[in-house]
Amino acid sequence: MTLTADASAAGAPASTLVREAVYRPPHPLDLRRTVGMLRRGPGDPTMVFDGAVIWRALRTGVGPATLALRAVGDEIRATAWGPGADEALERLPALCGADDDPTGFDPGLHPLIAEVARRSPGIRLARTGEVFDALACAILEQKVTGLEAFRAWRLLVTAHGDRAPGPTPRPMYTAPDSTRWRSIPSWEWHRAGVQPPQSKTIVRAAARGASIARALLAAETGEDRDRVLTSLPGIGVWTSAETRIRALGDPDAVSVGDYHLAHEVGHVLTGHRTDDAGMLELLAPWAGHRQRVIRLIVASGISEARRGPRLSPEDHRNR
Repeated sequence: MTLTADASAAGAPASTLVREAVYRPPHPLDLRRTVGMLRRGPGDPTMVFDGAVIWRALRTGVGPATLALRAVGDEIRATAWGPGADEALERLPALCGADDDPTGFDPGLHPLIAEVARRSPGIRLARTGEVFDALACAILEQKVTGLEAFRAWRLLVTAHGDRAPGPTPRPMYTAPDSTRWRSIPSWEWHRAGVQPPQSKTIVRAAARGASIARALLAAETGEDRDRVLTSLPGIGVWTSAETRIRALGDPDAVSVGDYHLAHEVGHVLTGHRTDDAGMLELLAPWAGHRQRVIRLIVASGISEARRGPRLSPEDHRNR
């Protein structure tokens, strides 16, 4: 990866720290399907799709940063703004799946998986390294619709995160750090539609945010990672898997307990629905790469026909 400094890149003010880099991945890379999967709904204040450019706001050890990523041929061209620009660019390869190792993965165990893998060789598993951000986001998504969770994430991050530097296409914000999550008053959780069990779980976890991150990053196996996260009150295997997927790019994490996932896996692999136990049995031949198979199932575009009306969001603010 080549790195250059430029105080006027992309029209940024001269006083803004700007860095540019070119990353040349040694493997095919579908930027949208690799990095774009981190976006939490179209209104996500931490990530914006602007044509061919993916914008991402993140927190670093020295302050906020904004990344703008564009795929040009076999290169990923990145511009970063803000105090954390250099650190943001250091994280770029992992964000683009450089740490993702598909060794031992055999897509040929199922003809559809083999075909999708052949058509989409650029799907990689992104690793952000941002443990508490991923954990807080996953907790907000517990037991609610995606629409409700995305709204809560948008409201809370916009109110309590830092404004992202640089010429972003719309106002963007970094996720709050654990200290700020702990300081959110009860009425703001309520206004965002977050139920007390979820808000209390985030606040409790935030009190140990740094130690949770250290322990999770040090854990070497999926079982160890689950043990770290599920030892926390209010954190189960679903939340653990969702955190592992986003923060670590864990190739074997499976979100057991998801409302739709088992149905979709069963439908794609066998033509009919299954439950969590059936899903785990179907995915067992790919042990070590089960999340990779799930990503290919999603990329296939095949989904089960809806059997009833979409679940409507429930308003908890008047309770």
